[in-house]
Amino acid sequence: MTGVAIAAQKAAWLTEFVPPRWLRNAHLQTLAGNFLKRDWWLPPAEELLVEVDDPEAAAAGYPPTQLLSLCHWQPERRARLTVVLLHGLEGSASSRYVLGNGSRAWAAGCNVVRMNMRSCGGSDAIAPTIYHSGRSEDVRALVDALVELGLTRIALVGYSMGANLVLKYAGEACAPEVKAIATVSPLMDLAASSAALHEAQNRVYEWHFLRAMKRRLRAKAALFPALYGTLEQEGVYERIRTMRDFDGEIVARFGGFRDADDYYQTVASSQFARDLPVPTLVLHALDDPFIRMLASTSRALRANPRVTLVETQHGGHCAFLADAPGPATGTGGDRHWAEHTLLGYLLAQA
Repeated sequence: MTGVAIAAQKAAWLTEFVPPRWLRNAHLQTLAGNFLKRDWWLPPAEELLVEVDDPEAAAAGYPPTQLLSLCHWQPERRARLTVVLLHGLEGSASSRYVLGNGSRAWAAGCNVVRMNMRSCGGSDAIAPTIYHSGRSEDVRALVDALVELGLTRIALVGYSMGANLVLKYAGEACAPEVKAIATVSPLMDLAASSAALHEAQNRVYEWHFLRAMKRRLRAKAALFPALYGTLEQEGVYERIRTMRDFDGEIVARFGGFRDADDYYQTVASSQFARDLPVPTLVLHALDDPFIRMLASTSRALRANPRVTLVETQHGGHCAFLADAPGPATGTGGDRHWAEHTLLGYLLAQA
């Protein structure tokens, strides 16, 4: 660990991250974190649909987008901390790390809200417009809905792209009911990370994301032809060969940005790093294969007294598998170090 992490190590919730010897390779960490079998348990979920303003959909003659979240309420839920979990690119409320974090938070007595980004988690039919890294209005809409339910203690957890969304939301206008934020492998500097994703050693990740995103876009075109029906004839799918291509051809076009560079600059949560208004934890592995945190962003986070930046030499992308296996929902040290750490932080802060 480096920097602020050394000082923060005195906190009871923070332990040193030590990966197994065979998982000190960033790519192995990343893949193992995504594919290793794990246990989780949550009670049946209650669906929560939240409508968001959607001028793009209205202009095409479609109803507004609805966001689908899956809620697990404790008895006397208004007295409990509510942990909102937001996944990363091409994930969903059923991603393994979301379920793992949700299980821990539930076992600790928290309400758990697993949020799907628009179109994710099987919600394509109720979301005419696409998700992207700048849709902080979706986080705002969900938080406002939770406040209307009478919840007064809310914590936000975001992974990768989801981390950028919750940090951007906090920097823009954070509700007073949000008491803490925790992020893992945050996509704060989009331009640098997009370029890193196209590096030779990372092309397999880029191809994986692009295949999934093109498949989703074709499904959207079938559901909402007035928005996306001409993409095939225009040859757009064939022109998209990199993540930057997708962001320029699709996100910029349908998200109201001039081009990919305008998108990257406009939505980057790094612009809010120095002024984040609530206690915030940022977990970042220095060997993350494709998330790049600029030195200026790191300095800004360190300069913010409300932020705890924990950087580790190893951990890959959203993995942080440690050399200490244990129960998936336990409160002691276990293999899923990031999940254990962020829950401890949230309970200490909120």
